[in-house]
Amino acid sequence: MPVDAFDTKQRRRSETVYRLDDQVGFILRQAAQRHTSIFVALMVEDLTPTQFAALAKLAEVGPSSQNKLGRLTAMDGATIKGVIDRLTKRGLTETSPDPDDGRLLVVALTALGRAVAAEALPAGTRITEETLAPLTPEEQAQFLALLRKLR
Repeated sequence: MPVDAFDTKQRRRSETVYRLDDQVGFILRQAAQRHTSIFVALMVEDLTPTQFAALAKLAEVGPSSQNKLGRLTAMDGATIKGVIDRLTKRGLTETSPDPDDGRLLVVALTALGRAVAAEALPAGTRITEETLAPLTPEEQAQFLALLRKLR
């Protein structure tokens, strides 16, 4: 390779500047931080995002094994166990052995848990609306579709 061609290639490579502000991970983290701030400001009962996810999914599907609930909410076994332990301590969920498989723990909402979920779900809708507010309705739909592709 002639020296000039090598120098040109090196110069082009060094002219490609890495800008943190243009990187997907950095932008996603900033968007997640914005969403988290909105979540904390609008969520009821001091629920954390993982606690809300567990309550919302239980309200949607009904009683579930703890293991399945973890899969449905994208939480590993240790995380979902901690979440359910905290929700149970607050009186929002209760656990019992699965009658068909004693190895499984079934998680269900208590009456208080159903009442908190009924208040939290509309708050969750408001949080989503506020998070997506800078986008037009068409952009919101496209953004959510693109995020689903990145799962």
